[in-house]
Amino acid sequence: MATQDNQSSSRRLLLGWLEQSLRTAVAAGVLLAVARLLHLPEAYWAAVTTLVVMQSTLGAAWAVSTQRFIGTALGAGFGALVGNHLGNGVLVLTVGVFALGLICGMLRLDQSAYRFAGVTFAIVTLVARESGPTVVAAHRFIEVSTGIAVALVITALWPARYDIQTSAKPLARMTADRPPPPK
Repeated sequence: MATQDNQSSSRRLLLGWLEQSLRTAVAAGVLLAVARLLHLPEAYWAAVTTLVVMQSTLGAAWAVSTQRFIGTALGAGFGALVGNHLGNGVLVLTVGVFALGLICGMLRLDQSAYRFAGVTFAIVTLVARESGPTVVAAHRFIEVSTGIAVALVITALWPARYDIQTSAKPLARMTADRPPPPK
């Protein structure tokens, strides 16, 4: 009976990974095509965001996506403001990321929002472009927002049927069967 349960569990896990891999690949491909149709200058950021956001359930994706969206907006706005008035460099990046941490804390945002704010701020202020920080910030916000939106739509339209959150359990079972290391 236990062997049959293990086989059934392994089969569900494999099906879950197959499904999640296909959903994520389709989302990334769709997003890259949409970003190129919109003529986004760095369409790859939209695809990368989709890869980061894809979750097995809409609830999980929605919760983290909200924070990432807010963080991206905060980082883009703050990056445009700082980039236009203070330029770039080590001190600007250091103080800017520190300030974003304090702002995220005051707004009671989570670490995901802070990470996206910091990454967006760094891209806006450090990547030299002819168009200037405000345009870079707008592009970055549109690219990430598009990536989040497509990931949420695909997650809603194609919900996961299998739970892959248990993938560490088979590894734990395999290592539990091993004898302890010699002393």
